Amino acid sequence: MSTAILWFRKSLRLHDNPALSEICKDAQVESILPIFILDPEIVGHQFEKYGSNRLRFLYENLEDLNSRIQAKAENSLIIFFGSPTEVISSLHHKLGSRINILRSEYCSEPHGRNVSELIIKDSNIPSHFHSATHTILDLEKTLSQPGFKNPKSMKEIEKIFGAAYPKDAEGFFKIPEPLIEPEYLKNAPDGFFLESISDHFSGEVHSISSLKEKFSELGIFESTNSGFYFKGGETEALTRLEQKVSSQPDYVNVFRKPKTSSTNLRENPSEPSTTGLSPYIAIGSLSVRQLWYEVEKANRQGPHSGPPESLHGQLLFREMFYLLSLSVPNWDSDQDNSMCKKINWGKNDESKLSAWTKGQTGFPLIDALMRQLDATGWMHHLGRHAVSCFLTRGQLWQHWKEGRDVFDKKLLDSDWALNNANWLWLSGVAPFSMPYFRLYNPCPDGKSSLNVDAVEAGFIRHWLPELKKFPVKYIYEPHLAPLNVQTESGCIIGKDYPEPTLDRKAAAKKNLAQFKASLN
Repeated sequence: MSTAILWFRKSLRLHDNPALSEICKDAQVESILPIFILDPEIVGHQFEKYGSNRLRFLYENLEDLNSRIQAKAENSLIIFFGSPTEVISSLHHKLGSRINILRSEYCSEPHGRNVSELIIKDSNIPSHFHSATHTILDLEKTLSQPGFKNPKSMKEIEKIFGAAYPKDAEGFFKIPEPLIEPEYLKNAPDGFFLESISDHFSGEVHSISSLKEKFSELGIFESTNSGFYFKGGETEALTRLEQKVSSQPDYVNVFRKPKTSSTNLRENPSEPSTTGLSPYIAIGSLSVRQLWYEVEKANRQGPHSGPPESLHGQLLFREMFYLLSLSVPNWDSDQDNSMCKKINWGKNDESKLSAWTKGQTGFPLIDALMRQLDATGWMHHLGRHAVSCFLTRGQLWQHWKEGRDVFDKKLLDSDWALNNANWLWLSGVAPFSMPYFRLYNPCPDGKSSLNVDAVEAGFIRHWLPELKKFPVKYIYEPHLAPLNVQTESGCIIGKDYPEPTLDRKAAAKKNLAQFKASLN
């Protein structure tokens, strides 16, 4: 019986999955072995590189994927914890000539590319990694086009995108339609059991149930924190897509991301004013092409916003950053990176970093956003603007990589290409950054471009319950409240909530001078 290994890598879904579709169409494939690999180089040898929210979200995505597979075949997802090259070698040792192909998706990160190359070279299994699965563009094909130049603006990425997908008569890019989810899958190979692979593999082999036991031992399911808001899985992703995009063409067509609120919906401080689909795109339980297609359907119904502020504009930025992450050496570093100005950030200050990370800076917007990140694994893009500016060029003068690493561990939508891009952008060191001297006020009012709720301030009250009774007039700068107001509100600044860690205006002036000096 011929078997295909289907490696769910960056596409934890059944819809619009080229590797799965090709296997289902292949008449020579009689059975499928669906696998997922927890690579210690990515998650950590003790899972230390992922925060508990990110681990729980990953588990829920795998659990849902397994359920969707089981609904279509007598088959289950097999989960390995170990080196991908050893996993594939062990499967070949076990099944030998019964394996006729390995299919997965292209991975653009340096480690991922290296793994793919080693498997193609050394695994003795015909292997194919499908391009344009986690992105819309075929990244390597795009970079190889004559005259390709690294894009630094929306105009430039639209030109590149248009060369790959010319526009139709109505002005829409002609990207391929997303693939339909297969009606049925093929069963697992006869006589294959989890235990049978263990003799040939030095890592761990798990079912969904045993993975839950392992994660339970790590304590990721112990938290009773009701702040965990996003449930993982393709089922949830498609439901949110329908609720936030497909069924709301008016919302889609007037969408302008800079106009959305950094402090979420006023009636629900946990629900984003944006689509909230980024975690599902990042982990691959929602196809980026499927999202593009649903937005286009709304746009074809009438007048609509356009790039860069529109939803399509945000996806084009994503394509741009993926291209840059592949074409620019040392994308994740400030050394020998053509997209990073060399700024003398100085030594790390652990007390500043700790206060920022824990939401104890004494600046309520910054603290509420960081506590939201810790509790839910998510933050609005304008919130990310605020906290990153505050950490780097604005107030704390800390290296952007420190914030990048905190985000990488905690964010549900953490993504190597995008996380580095956004920190390069927001710290002011990239050619595509806003001017470095444009700072966000960490104590904003209702007129701020951060679009905070300055009427009820429910977001601040939710994440900083110590300020729950503070009047709106003082809630973004509580240290300015008279003592009688603090007493009446049940929160004494410096006792029940921190004093500001620094003079924000003096720090900003000093930092802008340091930034300018570094450029000379």
